[in-house]
Amino acid sequence: MPPTRQRRTDLRQDRSVTSVRHTAYDKFQQALLQGKLRPGQILSQKDLVALLGLSIGALRELLPRLQAEGLLNVMPQRGIQITVVDLPMIRDAFQLRVALEREAVITATQTLSKAILLEQRDLHVDIRERVARGLSEDLLAEGQIIDTKFHDLLIGATENELLIQAYHVNFIRIRLIKLDRILLTETTFPSAFNDHLAIIDAMLERDPQKAAAAMEHHIRNARDRAVKL
Repeated sequence: MPPTRQRRTDLRQDRSVTSVRHTAYDKFQQALLQGKLRPGQILSQKDLVALLGLSIGALRELLPRLQAEGLLNVMPQRGIQITVVDLPMIRDAFQLRVALEREAVITATQTLSKAILLEQRDLHVDIRERVARGLSEDLLAEGQIIDTKFHDLLIGATENELLIQAYHVNFIRIRLIKLDRILLTETTFPSAFNDHLAIIDAMLERDPQKAAAAMEHHIRNARDRAVKL
């Protein structure tokens, strides 16, 4: 085969392998976030293949990455354990979250437009008022989306791919902690959104240090809710 054609073939194969890896990782992440996999759960490779709809080869390629990211532990002769939510894990995940999101909110305070910030403020005020009239499953799901997109917006403002990648790995850990430890109620839900509003208001004032302090307060509140349970 001519060298140029061989390079093209190799490139297509590399892209195909990369696509399979991304798909496998996304399937695992969604299974975690949807509660199909629970913290501390032990499964066999056969169980995971069936649950995720992967080939055994794709799963075996995926496992080293997931173990390196602290999302599971491969135990020889015993199976695969989804990471356990314990106090050290909570401490480490929230400490990393403070470092990443403090930097993000400082940058976002300086770069996000007033129109975007006012739009975020309106979304938060609206859902807080609706929650005050009663918290439903649909409203809880909507609030989770608003919460996630708000933090994603701030992280994206950094335009730092290394920071963004680190955030998304840690985001999975934080969601595991929430699934295992944090129950959103008519009390905790407005509290979280009030924290967001304090962050947004500081950003509208274009005060990065005030916004960073508000973000740290928000993350400490979330950590404390997890630790108390």
